[in-house]
Amino acid sequence: MSLYEDQLSQVKSSKGFIAALDQSGGSTPKALKLYGVEESAYSSESEMFDLVHAMRARIIQSPAFTSKRILGVILFEMTMDRQIDGMGSAEFLWQKKGIVPFLKVDNGLADEVDGTQVMKPIPQLGARISSARSHGVFGTKMRSVIKLANPKGIAAVVSQQFELGKSILDGGLMPIIEPEVDIKSPEKERCEELLRAEIIKELDKLTADQQVMLKLTLPSQSNFYRPLVEHPRVLRVVALSGGYSREDANAMLAKNDGVIASFSRALTEGLSAQQSAAEFDGVLDQAIESIYQASI
Repeated sequence: MSLYEDQLSQVKSSKGFIAALDQSGGSTPKALKLYGVEESAYSSESEMFDLVHAMRARIIQSPAFTSKRILGVILFEMTMDRQIDGMGSAEFLWQKKGIVPFLKVDNGLADEVDGTQVMKPIPQLGARISSARSHGVFGTKMRSVIKLANPKGIAAVVSQQFELGKSILDGGLMPIIEPEVDIKSPEKERCEELLRAEIIKELDKLTADQQVMLKLTLPSQSNFYRPLVEHPRVLRVVALSGGYSREDANAMLAKNDGVIASFSRALTEGLSAQQSAAEFDGVLDQAIESIYQASI
């Protein structure tokens, strides 16, 4: 089997969830602050990225962080380009831990139009796909945001996601399509209805040899995304925590059959730079176990 087929088989059929360790420039100060590292601890962007890489490496190297409960990890490009214990981060994940690496490929969000934010252009997409493949990465992730139930805006978000998703498939990687519905939206349920219909429309246009993954906000109605879970063009549906606490996110996730977690902040909740190795590993172990149980 090729590396890609090996990883595909694991993502398709293994139990577990995907850890999202892909906070980028804009969200890094907040992630570090929650980890107990104040902005006064660094004086430049490069120092900030050194600190967040140390946090991610500590999580990945923890004995609690294994392929028994974690299927994959989404990496920020700078993390992929750095090393953990003398190996490239993606190579370390796959070769040492047996965990499938993914890469965040978007450049962030454009300004809000029609109640939604599409992604900024990604002129580097081709180069990122090539680089990811050279590091043994299996798939990609890219995020848009839906705030209001505007049919035109939601159609634009989904159309852009699938258009880029097809380029990623052509490049030999598995795209995770992430049109996030803002959990604070006053029209959250209606947004979800419009989103599901648009996604099905795009899935139905894919060819028999094309599959994508979907990363969606936990829906207000349990099992609302079951038609997507069961769609033949969908490899897996994963859920983002979207600002819910870990406890709330886990409770909601457990009510959605066939959907697994891809949590970021809810995974790292409670971890601190000041914890001893034993404390850190213990807190991480409990977090991973709770998310794993909700996912299965």
